[in-house]
Amino acid sequence: MTSKVSYGGLTRTPTESMTVSLHLRPLPEGEVLSPFEPIAIPEPSGESLTPIEHRRVRLLSAYWHAGWVHAVSTSALRETVVNRLYGAVDALPHHFGLAVFDAWRPLALQREIYAAAYADPDLPPGFVARPSDDPSRPSPHVSGGAVDLTLTFDGGALALGTSFDAFIPEANLLAFEDKHSPERSLRRLLYWTMIEQGFVGIRSEWWHFEYGTARWAASHGSTGMYGPVDR
Repeated sequence: MTSKVSYGGLTRTPTESMTVSLHLRPLPEGEVLSPFEPIAIPEPSGESLTPIEHRRVRLLSAYWHAGWVHAVSTSALRETVVNRLYGAVDALPHHFGLAVFDAWRPLALQREIYAAAYADPDLPPGFVARPSDDPSRPSPHVSGGAVDLTLTFDGGALALGTSFDAFIPEANLLAFEDKHSPERSLRRLLYWTMIEQGFVGIRSEWWHFEYGTARWAASHGSTGMYGPVDR
């Protein structure tokens, strides 16, 4: 979070040369990508957490390296979510891959992040999910169904207009839609690649995607799959 630590060192600024062959449709300006308040999950899945292991996916473990007290050193998601993530990276053009900032979180880390973020009274709601002790309404990352990520180019992780956890207006998914820039093209590439694998995003954070969560269920008019999970 911008008030506690900067993650800018994890990524580099993209260049126009990375995007010359990309011709992607615009982001859905008029669509509500996902509601912030989740619906309840009546029958959570018992699907286990699976480590992310793919040659085109870098694991950045952002919170662990930044020294957050309750962070974990590994990156894992529910098995179905991991497989969909692999489908996304395999669909990317040559030279591109994915870099994961953060995936499953223990509830203690969600509490730690939320408290640090909203120690700033001017930060609007929507950037960090409120920690929940209700097993039918888990925070997305605590369910193992949410992932924070960016693109890589030749293995280097990219800053798509902002660094990770930069809770500023430029982090909004649509912030670069009216500007011809590498960031616009690459946000489109990341978004549509993840959406085509069944994920949903949120407007406030270009790096955040979910599958099988209560928020995902609300977006699709279906039933959520994942309650909270512990290692």
